[in-house]
Amino acid sequence: MRVFTAHQPPVAAARAEGPLLLRDSFAWGACLFGGFWLLLHRLWFEALAWLGVALLALILLPGWALAPVALATAMLLGLHGQDLRRAALTRRGWTMTDIVAARDADGALARLLDARPDLVRGPVAAA
Repeated sequence: MRVFTAHQPPVAAARAEGPLLLRDSFAWGACLFGGFWLLLHRLWFEALAWLGVALLALILLPGWALAPVALATAMLLGLHGQDLRRAALTRRGWTMTDIVAARDADGALARLLDARPDLVRGPVAAA
């Protein structure tokens, strides 16, 4: 079983968008592509922080320490990538409505809408 969090858009955008499902898992894209993944998901502040950490590491650390620090940074970003997305959604006015466990995103969406049909207001997206 996989765990998903369901997020509802702010009231102003609720007519155009339905709930968004975010899987609670390791973000391989964030681990492998770092800043590009952050920018793809419109995590501007986080991308700036990631760039700042990378620049500080290049400036302050000796050459032998760069690889372990880069690996540790990539792993941390992979572990917390989805949490960063949830925090950004909260800053944008989205609210977390439910936590759903299912085999895949379609099953999670079906279970969510079966339990909470009031969430349907428009097209539904899964990420």
